[in-house]
Amino acid sequence: MKRVYGRFTKNVSRQVLCGWGLLAGLVLISFYASAQDGVAGLNEANLKVRSYFVAGTNLMYACGSVLGLVGAIKVFTKWNQGDNDTSKVAASWFGSCIFLVVVATVIKSFFNV
Repeated sequence: MKRVYGRFTKNVSRQVLCGWGLLAGLVLISFYASAQDGVAGLNEANLKVRSYFVAGTNLMYACGSVLGLVGAIKVFTKWNQGDNDTSKVAASWFGSCIFLVVVATVIKSFFNV
């Protein structure tokens, strides 16, 4: 594709292709330079990430229990006020608590922590 800028004609697609080729070459060189100790880095990252799973699942259980208490209070106040949508609110709060507990259990069993 040729574009004309005043008196100058530039082949834009060739310049763009050269630019992308240069960028790809630089990225590949940087990957090669950083991948010299890649296996050790991946193993270290694996160990660090796995060490956070126990704390993360315990945090999810704690969030589920706090949401359960807040939901129980919210449902109780709606029930005492005589609102018609009490069952919908109870189902949504109960569902969110169950979801958090199930996700924490699946994470724990999936990663064998």
